[in-house]
Amino acid sequence: MILQLLAGAAVGAGILILVLAFTRPAPGIVATLSRLDRSHGSRSGITASAATGDGRIDRLREGVGARLESEVASRGWQLSRTRTDLAVLNRSLATHLGNKLLLGLVGLVWLPAVLWLVGFADAPTMPLVGALAAGVAGFFLPDLALRREAESRRRDFRHVTGAFLDLVAMNLAGGRGLPEALMAASSFGDHWAMVLLRQSLSNARIMGWTPWEGIARLGRDLGVDELRDLASALALAGDEGARIRSSLMARAESIRRKELVDVEGAAGESSQSMLMAQLLMCVAFLIFLAYPAVSQLG
Repeated sequence: MILQLLAGAAVGAGILILVLAFTRPAPGIVATLSRLDRSHGSRSGITASAATGDGRIDRLREGVGARLESEVASRGWQLSRTRTDLAVLNRSLATHLGNKLLLGLVGLVWLPAVLWLVGFADAPTMPLVGALAAGVAGFFLPDLALRREAESRRRDFRHVTGAFLDLVAMNLAGGRGLPEALMAASSFGDHWAMVLLRQSLSNARIMGWTPWEGIARLGRDLGVDELRDLASALALAGDEGARIRSSLMARAESIRRKELVDVEGAAGESSQSMLMAQLLMCVAFLIFLAYPAVSQLG
């Protein structure tokens, strides 16, 4: 009965995928422009790959991911959280989608073959269930890894933001104006977060925006709330002439205090994990000592 239900579910899912694939909605102007940009980038990428002559798996992943990205754009799916995490890691959506599909296919094919080789050929439901589970796990595994890496990257960015605020306050104390202090502070060091801050300020100057508007856009693109709060405070100082130096130093101290709390929380979780592991080892050792005596009582 289970095999019939799984087979029916697989057939229904296949029919649904075919219907969704062949009923393409009319793409909007944003999807059309993004598709043209991707086609231009793919032509340049093909030329570069032809010059190198290697990386077939990478080209396959990029090609499949570009097709999936075009399909996502044509259907109007935003994937805002995924795009924000990818922006923090400086990765493309096409590469991420290609990884998801390829890992899902690998799990769908590899685990049934392993189960078949180890002796589960007589039970056809086991390879089928294992294939579906491995395919789903392989498809969603890149999302979990992306979330973890993006959060680690954001923590690093928050740490740099605290140092950036201290540098801005020092430049303000030296008599510079707020825009000049922001640009001078972002010029210290070649850390990737400082580079992004420097690029956002330079782009804001080129586009005719205020520096805090460029910082706010960067915070929105990366999903860093501290940058958006900083942009709001800087906008208040730029519009009303408020004294901002002490506020920036207090904000930097708040960011460092929050980092310290997070580090202490992570250390506490690690201590609890070690305590549970030691407790399990003690229980296992007690069972090992008591088993011979208990078995003699029977």
